[in-house]
Amino acid sequence: MAQVGVGARGKIHADALLQLSDRYDLVGLCDIDAGRLRAYAAAKGLPDGLLYADAERMLAETRPEVFCFATLPDLRLPMVELGVRHGVRGLSFEKPMANSLREAWAIARLCRDHGIRGVVSHQHKYLTSFQNCRRLLDSGALGRLERVEATCQAWLGQLGTHYMDYVLWANGGSRAKWAVGHVHGRELLADSHPSPNYTMGHVEFENGVRAWFEFGRLSASHMARGKFWLDDRLTLYCSRGHAWADADGRWGAVASETLGGEGPTWAEQEPTRLQPLYYAELADWLDGAIDRHSCDVQMAYHGYEILNAVCLSALDHVRVDLPLDPASVPDVFARMRRELPECPEREE
Repeated sequence: MAQVGVGARGKIHADALLQLSDRYDLVGLCDIDAGRLRAYAAAKGLPDGLLYADAERMLAETRPEVFCFATLPDLRLPMVELGVRHGVRGLSFEKPMANSLREAWAIARLCRDHGIRGVVSHQHKYLTSFQNCRRLLDSGALGRLERVEATCQAWLGQLGTHYMDYVLWANGGSRAKWAVGHVHGRELLADSHPSPNYTMGHVEFENGVRAWFEFGRLSASHMARGKFWLDDRLTLYCSRGHAWADADGRWGAVASETLGGEGPTWAEQEPTRLQPLYYAELADWLDGAIDRHSCDVQMAYHGYEILNAVCLSALDHVRVDLPLDPASVPDVFARMRRELPECPEREE
């Protein structure tokens, strides 16, 4: 395994790989900030020979089977192309998978055409709270899944892609038939993870399940203001009950009996547990022990496709049917920068 980036998220990825030393051998670590790279290496006792200032050189010299990069979204496609050129078998990277549908499609196509097993770090699904809800759903105790709701205070490009992925995960990967949506506010389109200020969507899937979701400044809040980045919720409505989970360890369910509680918080789980589980599953996938990773890039692409359909619906005031043709879909973020009015929300 070789990795580019040791910023805040990159350190979590690298820590996980070092924790799984029985599954991965870290052969190279690269960052454009030499001081940050040396400081991380010194803290972990890594030899200078593993450190690189140039990603191309690192891959050429180390020839890793798996390439991880924790970079900003505008570098996703170039990093994937770099991995393809150097014959990697696996790719791991952060969300959102791209800043446009065409880039996302190019990434998914490159992985498919070159037999690369790519995964996107939608890691909340490993949280104890999410796993409790999933076990209840899979046990049949809640009956048949009928509707999924997802909310998060953070915007589409920050956590919205996470929760779109969790909707697909909860619904067994069924494909979307159509989407309608609303977006407004352009201020956050200037963010490193560009998004409208608020996104609301309604989707019907091929298995008849529907999903409603909202991301951004007007979304429903479930926590105190100080927990903005954890203020999100996934709710599963079923024929005999419902269950919900959030990112800070809380969950609940009502079926034949009321269940729920508070498990390990985000701070207790995220640095030491979630990313190692994500990488352990990738190792199992590469070793052929499982057929598919739960963060598979192809499913991540479909989630990104649905979010683009929601934005197109909002801009064109129509229902948008899926799948989309990436070659004919304009850059929805560029359109929103041109067309959405400014409407900063009032601070409470």
